[in-house]
Amino acid sequence: MSDGEAKLRLDKWLWYARFFKSRTLASKVCESGRIRINSSVIAKAKVQIKPGDVLTFPQGKEVRVIKVVMLGERRGPASEAQGLYEDLAPPSLVREQAKLDEKTVKMAVREMGTGRPTKKERREMDRFLNSDE
Repeated sequence: MSDGEAKLRLDKWLWYARFFKSRTLASKVCESGRIRINSSVIAKAKVQIKPGDVLTFPQGKEVRVIKVVMLGERRGPASEAQGLYEDLAPPSLVREQAKLDEKTVKMAVREMGTGRPTKKERREMDRFLNSDE
């Protein structure tokens, strides 16, 4: 920190910003080589980040693109953690994901007290549920 600019370890910041449940998990992702800082691949958890850096990393089934707004001092509540970063994911991807989630909720409904479905009714339900495939 000779230039006077505040910096923080990448794994600590990811944990502070609540992207990972534990610092150990954050360190493992950092060391796996799947995180990029300003489009350069990082393979160490000890890499120092500063406000303005852009991070790209996998989280679950999606790839997150995050801009570091400020460094945290602790792992606080979620509302505090959301102030540490700006999400740069395009809104169209979020909308497409919401549409996919709506389609997967498809479910056959039967009235209460009608008993078990007959073989014919079960086949109709299967056709209904598999109609998009």
